[in-house]
Amino acid sequence: MSTSTADNSPHHPAAVSPDQVDTSLPTEDGPCLDTVQLAQLEHSFRRWVDDTPRRDVRLARRRILLVFLLIRYTGAKLNEILQLDPFTDIDGQTVCIRDCETEETCTRTVVIAEALGREIGTTLLDPDFRRTLANRFAVDPAFVRRKFYERAEACGFPKHLGGPEMIRRARAVELVRGNMPLPAVQKLLGHATPSLTAAQVSFSEEELGQVTRLFIERESSRKTSARNSFFGKIVAIEPGDVQARITLVNLGGHRVASIITRESLDRLGLRPGRLITAEVKAPWIVLHRGQTLSGCSADNRLLGEIVRINHGAVSSEYVVRLDDHTELCALTSTSDGDGAGLAVGQQVWAVFNGFAVILHADD
Repeated sequence: MSTSTADNSPHHPAAVSPDQVDTSLPTEDGPCLDTVQLAQLEHSFRRWVDDTPRRDVRLARRRILLVFLLIRYTGAKLNEILQLDPFTDIDGQTVCIRDCETEETCTRTVVIAEALGREIGTTLLDPDFRRTLANRFAVDPAFVRRKFYERAEACGFPKHLGGPEMIRRARAVELVRGNMPLPAVQKLLGHATPSLTAAQVSFSEEELGQVTRLFIERESSRKTSARNSFFGKIVAIEPGDVQARITLVNLGGHRVASIITRESLDRLGLRPGRLITAEVKAPWIVLHRGQTLSGCSADNRLLGEIVRINHGAVSSEYVVRLDDHTELCALTSTSDGDGAGLAVGQQVWAVFNGFAVILHADD
């Protein structure tokens, strides 16, 4: 099986000191995809997999998607992923990264989110897909890179930002900026000598594992966009005399506007580019039928499909799924008939005002 040596270039040293990590972190305008852009790239890969009627092509593309997901969420090098045995090295929520030379010693075990572990497990159960992995990930690294570049360009990004090395680097930056302790980041990336005092606190191996697992699960839960919760990046702030309008773009590309006081704006330290979570309470969401929405002045209007309806004696719950699989829950009084005519499978607009959106800034 051929492997790539490009991942071992000087741009990826074996060990990185705290100073090196800090100075190598890109600015917000630097050459590195951020969390929202990484999510857009992931969506592009998923659409690409489904965008063919041929099952053999779809299976081949799914293999490339799996390689992307493993690099994206483990921060591993391309050659480390290509030498994995997916049937023995991926076990639930852990991925065993082996020594690139011997392919025998498990040099580190990387934790992945439970949801990703389930997805990979389900994929590997497909008999046809299992046959495509008869020789493991026996894929030409140059071919993998081309597909990564194509997906980056499809998203409108410079193609080099979508390369495996840059995805690995983007993952490292994402973890550091997400406040994962530096020693845990170093350990996850496989640096030879993690600096356990870099964060001015001592971590045991067990504690590093616990920190990593808790961080990954917390990250995963917010990225799956829990109902009525949007995690994204602030793209605009329009301050007024008393209030300010904050607009964020979530991981699925949806824009959500919130109106808060100037005092809250200053207290939260909000600025364009900052990652933030927006939540809206179910009773504030109103559903409108139809493909178009005219005569509505609400700040937020999101098109989705009703996937579940739960009628109660007092109130009824309508669950609407957007195109990025974000689910919104709207509550109406059962007695007032607001939900008359709504049915599962129907397209509706979920409408809510900016005053109903609460912002939670990550520390």
